[in-house]
Amino acid sequence: MSAPPQEAGVEVRAPAAESEGTRMQVLRWLKSVGEPVAADEPLIEIETDKVTVEVAAPAAGVVAQILRDAQDEVEPGELLGRIGAGAAGSGRRPESTAAPAPTTATAAPARAPQGGQLSPAVRRLLAERGLKPEQVRGSGPAGRIMVEDVLAAAAGTPAVPEAAPQIPAPPAVPDAGVRRIPHTVVRRRIAEHMVDSLLHTAPHVTTVFEADLGAVLADRERQRGAFAQEGVPLTLTAYFVQAVVAGLRAVPEANSRWTDTALELHDAMNIGIATAVEGTGLVVPVLAHAERLDLKETARQLDDLVQRARAGRLTPADVRGGTFTISNHGVSGSLLAAPIIINQPQSAILGIGRLERRAVVVGEGAAERIEVRPRAYVTLTLDHRVMDGHQANRFLQVFVERLTHWA
Repeated sequence: MSAPPQEAGVEVRAPAAESEGTRMQVLRWLKSVGEPVAADEPLIEIETDKVTVEVAAPAAGVVAQILRDAQDEVEPGELLGRIGAGAAGSGRRPESTAAPAPTTATAAPARAPQGGQLSPAVRRLLAERGLKPEQVRGSGPAGRIMVEDVLAAAAGTPAVPEAAPQIPAPPAVPDAGVRRIPHTVVRRRIAEHMVDSLLHTAPHVTTVFEADLGAVLADRERQRGAFAQEGVPLTLTAYFVQAVVAGLRAVPEANSRWTDTALELHDAMNIGIATAVEGTGLVVPVLAHAERLDLKETARQLDDLVQRARAGRLTPADVRGGTFTISNHGVSGSLLAAPIIINQPQSAILGIGRLERRAVVVGEGAAERIEVRPRAYVTLTLDHRVMDGHQANRFLQVFVERLTHWA
């Protein structure tokens, strides 16, 4: 017996994994079946657990097949579709080889879905809801089970009639006054990462100091104009990064990774900057080798990272390799946050609260007086397996000292 013919066309695959545990979801196809596409033209948008990336067409031609739809979870390197030469391909999916519809008036029984045709998202949802594939009527092409079908079956919503298999099943109806916002792969990954870090990985401990930012504000006022002439906005975060470098030099354990056999200390200080992105959640672009940067270059690179994060233009390389993280939660009004969840596999995360003017006692003895000073609470949440309290306090002492006596 001869081997079955191979599918023609150039394969389009999901990007290879950038790091262990990377998850991916098809965000959208930029071309439809039958549409022409040029080599290296953006073809698919993939949302990973960290950033959104574009998959470019590996060759010129027409989109012949689309094998994974929007919202489907995919594995790194998985086949997503094919590009054909010349005329458009059939666009059929492998599972669309179902038997022809019966010619009698009696409807044929629903075709039992095959496990290999289920997307990872559907398989996981079936397991979570305690359902078997044969209990769910699929509304996708050739009866393929979609996420909405599983939700409908779990909620007891009537299935889509067999006579209209292409009409999606209605989602579960929420209670009055409740809106459903499906989780993105980024949001799900953030949730899993936070729970795993706090409950299953690291014993979290937080220490709190207060920093006087008078000297930093004065220096910023002196230099901001000159920086701006070079197109570099001088933010307080640039000063915080420089002070973190001083703290990590004093306490290298804060720039480490715990393993079962040893503590791995990093020479490079790759500082992640937690950045809130509207509609996406929290992303953490990484300022690589902060220990090599002066204040101006720190400010320049920070601006580039933050602007690209908010524009959705970060690359996978921009979010890899962080060894320490700063969470400047004070920009949204927070005075104190504890604990801030450690970004695994790092060992510590710095929190910076809102800058405000506070009345404080300065001087000693007969020289004591009350002054109004610009102050902020700063916290270090640490993995207690890696560091003890005195090391965390030493880090914050150096960090606060660097800011208080900025030269």
